[in-house]
Amino acid sequence: MTEHGASGYRFRGVNPELGVVCGNCDAYNPMGTVRCECGHDLVLYREAVVSVRPPPHVASLVGTLAPPVVIPAPPALPRRDARREDTLPPSATMQTRNSAPISPEASIGPMSERRSGLRPQAPEVLPRPVDRAVKSGPRIEVIEGPPSQRAKGQADSSAAEPGAEQKWGHDTTGKIPLRAPRTPAATGQRGGTKGRSKEELMDQARNYVCRSCSTPVPSGHKFCGRCGAAVPPDILSLREEYYGSLQIPGRAKLILIRAEGDAAMEGLSFALNAQEHVVGRQGHLTFPEDRFVSPKHANLYYRDGTLVVRDEGSLNGVYVRVRGSVDVQAGDMFLAGEEVFRIDATPKATDHPEADGTYFWSSPKRPSPFRISQVLQGGATGNVVCAKETGVAIGREGGDMNYPSDVYMSATHAKVEADPAGKLTLTDLGSRNGTYVRLRAERDLAHGDYIFIGKKILRVEVTG
Repeated sequence: MTEHGASGYRFRGVNPELGVVCGNCDAYNPMGTVRCECGHDLVLYREAVVSVRPPPHVASLVGTLAPPVVIPAPPALPRRDARREDTLPPSATMQTRNSAPISPEASIGPMSERRSGLRPQAPEVLPRPVDRAVKSGPRIEVIEGPPSQRAKGQADSSAAEPGAEQKWGHDTTGKIPLRAPRTPAATGQRGGTKGRSKEELMDQARNYVCRSCSTPVPSGHKFCGRCGAAVPPDILSLREEYYGSLQIPGRAKLILIRAEGDAAMEGLSFALNAQEHVVGRQGHLTFPEDRFVSPKHANLYYRDGTLVVRDEGSLNGVYVRVRGSVDVQAGDMFLAGEEVFRIDATPKATDHPEADGTYFWSSPKRPSPFRISQVLQGGATGNVVCAKETGVAIGREGGDMNYPSDVYMSATHAKVEADPAGKLTLTDLGSRNGTYVRLRAERDLAHGDYIFIGKKILRVEVTG
């Protein structure tokens, strides 16, 4: 009936689809053979109802179809061990390659159940080594997933019921149904990944992950919703923090702008992270080389989130740069360039006669609301100018008090004025190096303020 060719087995005048090629040894077996000579099962079930219907052109060759016949599958036999040939019982050679093939006239179907009175039992799935590589023969596809995802007409070995018609033969698709393992990943249960979107898979990165079952726990939850494990207290109280303390709003630092006698120190910064910062030759911010700085000169501290500077009774005081205009009074001192000035009130008239009635002869006196006195090193008084109707202008040239040799003073640097009510005002006239007024006690500082301590100028930078 057959002849061998380069491409394998083929029939003479018979459709080659009626043969079965063993998936284990590639041996050809006629239709109806339930076990190959190598011991490999050629059917899925031990007692399965098989329907074999040859195509019309084959049926015309063999004659009229015979009544359907039920062929029960043989009992299960032990697998053949390649290392021990003597382990196979004699019955293992049943339906070998040389056995007579079943007549293609036979038709097994539902009608045979009614005629014979036989009712198929619940099929038992035999182990099938689907992971073994097939060297040749028909391609075998393993179908995974739930039955709803399989191709129409394919059998589900995990859901076979008694009385259900199972087809194998000419109508078969050649695909072996394999029940997929019911794992969380395949069933879409919690913790699985199959069927979940990318956004759902990223949920774990947006929440705290339980250390017990690796389940995402939303923020604010005290317990895991899956295993009930408690969320650690450090996670519940976790808050975002700044990289450094200087990023905290309201925190400040000092930048050294001028360090007379030591230019290498200019540009240094001092972080004000504590509650109080004593500045002087001793303390937190020390300038031991500056002989004009007192041992405890000033204190920089925070009050209600605002940086405050206070003079600690220093000899030379603490000066703060004037922004625009500032109110002053008699006795106040201010800096312009390298000059130190003091605002004095107009002295009382002393032009009364002596006891004998004689008057002191002097230059004529003009009315003046105040006067400006230059304070020299050591406390001596230098130039003194009485204010006129427009006040006293100070600069390098063109003013009431001129200091052409002071390179740090602008041409028109500052001005002190008095209003008709006698109120005094100190105004910076847009000088390059600024005008500084001495503190009476303490003052709030803001971002961009400058303070003058000894011979040091420091700029305040506050985090917004």
